[in-house]
Amino acid sequence: MEKEQETVADNETVTDEKETAAEEPVEIETEAPAAGTALPDQAKLVLMLEDARAKADENWDQVVRTRAEMDNLRKRQARELENAHKFALERFVNALLPVRDSMEMGLGAASEEGADVAKLREGAELTLKLMADVMAKFDVVQIDPLGEPFNPELHQAMSMTPRSDVPPNTV
Repeated sequence: MEKEQETVADNETVTDEKETAAEEPVEIETEAPAAGTALPDQAKLVLMLEDARAKADENWDQVVRTRAEMDNLRKRQARELENAHKFALERFVNALLPVRDSMEMGLGAASEEGADVAKLREGAELTLKLMADVMAKFDVVQIDPLGEPFNPELHQAMSMTPRSDVPPNTV
């Protein structure tokens, strides 16, 4: 029992010491600068402040210029992309014009009296070859999915017809 009282007494002493330490203001010893040395320190601080402000202004100017440059780059990229789409479409249409001309000539030849069917067929075959060449030039590939399972990523369903000779969902 005496040990408990000593421990309690020790704890109270420690607590009392902490409370008194917290209540007493801690004084930090600082020397007051002499009248002659105060100005150089202030001048040094003013110079440091001016230098920091100059660097901040320089950095801000750099940020503004970078933002403007990024904005100009974004606009230029959008303009170049638009031009690329425009000129790609123009190239494709220019490549298709001979195909259209060939089809028009074939229709004109078919409208004449005494048109030779063999020559019309030959003209249609040449037009088809011309069209295939244009498609190959622009990497357009013909897909023939007949008999393959329906793939919604490649095919577009127009209608469904139940048939007994092919499995369901077959093109």
